Amino acid sequence: MKFADTHEWIEVADRIGIVGVSKHAQKELGEIVYVELPKIGKKVKAGEEAAVLESTKAATDIYSPVSGTIIEVNTALSSAADLVNTSPEKEGWLFKIEMDSLDELNKLIEAQEYYAKFS
Repeated sequence: MKFADTHEWIEVADRIGIVGVSKHAQKELGEIVYVELPKIGKKVKAGEEAAVLESTKAATDIYSPVSGTIIEVNTALSSAADLVNTSPEKEGWLFKIEMDSLDELNKLIEAQEYYAKFS
């Protein structure tokens, strides 16, 4: 698992990345009440808005940590946005992306370093 400095995480297997928000981000946002997921087939660049989380505090843009094409979204979040609250780094994942370049992973923060900084 790697992290963007904007607190999104990505876990990659065979050029497919699963993306969500970190536990730290979830704590900062407060209780997530609604998730706006990207459209399947949408192409995004690293750092570009891909989703929106609405909490009891505010709406927050979620950025893609890598460039690629959205190939799947977590449809469970439509009826259970609280999965982002209870399991932000597992069941509360947001979308899957087919990566354009694995090299972009080198620009992200290793999990150990991220957790040391934000826990």
